[in-house]
Amino acid sequence: MRLSDLQSKYIVNVNDGKNIGNIIDVKIDEESGAIVSLVIEPNKNFFSFSKGKMDTEIRWNTIEKIGEDVILVNITL
Repeated sequence: MRLSDLQSKYIVNVNDGKNIGNIIDVKIDEESGAIVSLVIEPNKNFFSFSKGKMDTEIRWNTIEKIGEDVILVNITL
């Protein structure tokens, strides 16, 4: 799977069903080459408490399932 494939998917939190945002980048462990986290440009409605534009990270280990159209994550805010 390519980064461009991941970027076309919605990121949805399984705890509340909300769309979190769009993938704009990934962080990779330099030593192992493994993906550490997805860098997300937040959905304006999801992170409405933050002021201005703030990117956030979704840790790779919080991903529950990568589907055809959606990436399900399990995070608590």
